[in-house]
Amino acid sequence: MNSKTVLALSLTLIITILAPTVAHGTKTPTFTNIVLLRPDGNSEPELSISQNGQVALVALSWTLFQTNAWEGAFGQTPVFQGAIDSMIQNGVGGGEDADVDFGSTGTVHVTTLLAVFNPNSKITQLGVSAITCPNGNLSNNFSNCTSQILDFTQADRPWITSDGPHVWISYHDSGSSTTIHVWRSDDDGFTWKTVSDPVTGQGGVTGNSTFNNDQGKIVADPVTHNVYAVYAAGVSGLQKGTTANFNNIYVSVSTDLGSTWTPHLVFSGPVNQPLNNIFPVLAADPVSGALYAGWSNLHNVYVSKSTNQASTWSAPIAVASAPVKTALEPWVAVRGQTVDVTYYGTSSSSNTDPTAVWNTYLSQSTDGGSHFTQSLVSAHPNHVGEVCTGGISCARGTRNLLDLFQIAIDPQNGLAAVIFTDDTLTTLSNGSPLPQVIVAYQTS
Repeated sequence: MNSKTVLALSLTLIITILAPTVAHGTKTPTFTNIVLLRPDGNSEPELSISQNGQVALVALSWTLFQTNAWEGAFGQTPVFQGAIDSMIQNGVGGGEDADVDFGSTGTVHVTTLLAVFNPNSKITQLGVSAITCPNGNLSNNFSNCTSQILDFTQADRPWITSDGPHVWISYHDSGSSTTIHVWRSDDDGFTWKTVSDPVTGQGGVTGNSTFNNDQGKIVADPVTHNVYAVYAAGVSGLQKGTTANFNNIYVSVSTDLGSTWTPHLVFSGPVNQPLNNIFPVLAADPVSGALYAGWSNLHNVYVSKSTNQASTWSAPIAVASAPVKTALEPWVAVRGQTVDVTYYGTSSSSNTDPTAVWNTYLSQSTDGGSHFTQSLVSAHPNHVGEVCTGGISCARGTRNLLDLFQIAIDPQNGLAAVIFTDDTLTTLSNGSPLPQVIVAYQTS
């Protein structure tokens, strides 16, 4: 792609949204939007917040083969640091997928999906990186960071999480089984070893999930010290290899640092009703250890709660409300009684509507997930047209938002930070959209 026509993108735009007051008199959250304009554009952003309010942010460059990174204090304009996976080794490119975790130790952990052309097999292999930046320091061209490649065999969509010095990376086996591989570090991300996966050896759950699942983020709980994996899976014998409309939501729990796993069914919908739009998500409350799983069925976003380490789950609650009729790409953050759920929403009845107008929304609960109030995060529509959930099979222009965006809660003030994609701000020289990412800070 050519981005020469994008001018003055070093400037940062700041917009404040004044949200309405709900009927019972409680004000809905308000947000300040900061547009992180880049000449190369960005999409599919992620962020994480440290114990002292520092924010680490990453996104996939739209025109360059790299993962871009920013860092800054909560509420402030983050400083662009460069491409965090550009220094791994020559001939390897990043920017396929990424995830970031700001650990309780103060270390920033990042994983990205890498690609390299193999001159022997004449194919491009995908691999998973592990990047470790002590003291939360991403400056000076990441000179403080240690980078390595964990796996270059059939890898896809990596996620990262931590609990103290223990760090986990999970990712899909994209070739032979779509099982979920897991690695663990016991020294804050410097050395790694493989542990068992959440899918293999689980009877009927294995049957439903092999060649037949969509994996969400791996999550470590600092209260119980369990680690959890959330995924959507189909029905064995009916869907395998024929459709990706996965109708079951599972959460597998490990109580021994990933050595063994026990799966639990969160929710089961009608066969071929897709609940992986995109992706199934999970959050653990760092205060109580309660779990919140979320998913989209292509119309609404649903949240279910577990207070017994994933063994049983509450009946799901729909969190999107009028004017939203279609909600996709949920993410969940929780702290104490505050549960924040974000999603892209439109008043159109289908995500394939070419005239659909999309905004970024937050549904917030202040009573532990019993009731939710919806508010706007985006200052203006961030996409117009279809939002395709079919991955690389999507038609051009229907996947500019890519597959996810994230929210996190600042432990110091209890306020949320949301980072999302907007493809309405800038264009390439051919007139096609050049997506940019926006970080929105909750102000009240």
